[in-house]
Amino acid sequence: MEEKNQKDGAESTVQTIWAPWRIEYIKGLKKPGCVFCNAMRIHDELTLYKGTQIMVVMNKYPYINGHLLVAPIRHISTLDQLDRNEMASLLSMVDRSIDILKQAMKPDGFNVGLNLGKVAGAGVEEHLHFHIVPRWFGDTNALTVFADVRVIPEHLQATFDNLKPFFDLLDKTD
Repeated sequence: MEEKNQKDGAESTVQTIWAPWRIEYIKGLKKPGCVFCNAMRIHDELTLYKGTQIMVVMNKYPYINGHLLVAPIRHISTLDQLDRNEMASLLSMVDRSIDILKQAMKPDGFNVGLNLGKVAGAGVEEHLHFHIVPRWFGDTNALTVFADVRVIPEHLQATFDNLKPFFDLLDKTD
C-alpha cells in the first residue's frame, strides 16, 4: 500500500509493510506445548510434510519467504539423541527440502543450520530442528541493517500454497 505525503512542497511515497501473522509473536502469545509436537497432533496450516520420523514446517516468523524448519518427530533437543535412521532421515529431508525450494522458488543460495541451546539462538531449544533459509541476490537491504526490519514480500499462505504440492509428492516413510 502506498501513501502520498506532502512535505515542504515535495511529494514522497511511503511504503507500508504488512506482516499480520507477527502480532502473536509481538504480543508474546504462545500456544502451550512444543510447536513441533503440536503440529504433529493437529492440522497445522504451516506443516508441509509429516513422515514417520521427520516433519517439515514453514517458519511462522521467517527471515525470508521459504524459510523452512526440518525436525525429527521425536521430541529431542540434541543431535546425540538421534538414532542412525533418524539422523539419515533428517539430513535426507534437509537435502530434499532444498531441492524443492530450488524447483519452486529458484533461490541463488541457502543458509542451512541449527541452533543448539538458547545462547546459540534457539527459539525452540527443546525440539531439535534445522533451518533452511533460501537466499537471493539483493534479498537484504538497508531496512535490515539500519531499522532492524525484514521485508517478506509474499504472504505465508501463498508460499505454503506454492510449496505444498511438491511436499505432497514425497514418500511419507522418510
